[in-house]
Amino acid sequence: MKPAQALTLWHSTTLAQVHGADPDLTTRQTAILLTIYLEAPPHTVRGLAAKLGVTKPVITRALDTMGTMGLVSRRRDERDRRNVLVQRTVKGSLYLERLADLMVTKAGDLH
Repeated sequence: MKPAQALTLWHSTTLAQVHGADPDLTTRQTAILLTIYLEAPPHTVRGLAAKLGVTKPVITRALDTMGTMGLVSRRRDERDRRNVLVQRTVKGSLYLERLADLMVTKAGDLH
């Protein structure tokens, strides 16, 4: 894929998201969500903050929003009460499945 095609794919995918029924997430929220779903758990607020190079409050605000949407859930780690575990949800899995399908469709349109 050439750079112009990559940008066209990103543009057409994000444009379709804005026009679609699913919530459109910020780039940071998308990065967090993809990290949670593509990398092996456990995921903690502290770990996500370190991975993305941001503060814990930044992660907490993003998780608050995505939690309200039902895309992720949180619970206190029973083994270490200082940690908050971030967990996948069915709704979040379906959201990313639709996003992946959309990207595949839009990539096919490039040819």
